[in-house]
Amino acid sequence: MRRLHVHIRVKDLSESISFYEAVFNSKPDITKSDYAKWMLNDPLVNFAISTGKSNPGIEHLGIQVDSKNELEEVYSNLKKAKSIIKEEGKTTCCYSKSIKSWITDPQGVDWEVFYTHGSSTVYGEGIYARNDDQELTESIPDAPIKTCSSTCAND
Repeated sequence: MRRLHVHIRVKDLSESISFYEAVFNSKPDITKSDYAKWMLNDPLVNFAISTGKSNPGIEHLGIQVDSKNELEEVYSNLKKAKSIIKEEGKTTCCYSKSIKSWITDPQGVDWEVFYTHGSSTVYGEGIYARNDDQELTESIPDAPIKTCSSTCAND
């Protein structure tokens, strides 16, 4: 099953949690000091919010899958989009262990394609590590750039 992912950067986490609890009529599935996530079934969406120094608004969109096989299917669709694929492979981000890649649409919107296979006690590692100001230490566009091959699903 595939699930749309929406990640929004917010100014005030508490205020935004209250707002989205009302909109979704549901409490977040995960709440941290800098992050909250709803895994909604109606609509089928992984909706996340987080704080940071970046301007508030849509941080990125994505497609979350339930298996490595589905991930390979979606990767093959990315190749058809004829854009640069930024493959991360195994990573820790947003308190989750995932395998992921990125692509940017013609308007400059970043799309993440990922399979989550575990949780983490930290927001992220590598490019997702946070410094004392809780900001990303590096940006996503600095991720390695390569096209995913059939070996991605075996990572």
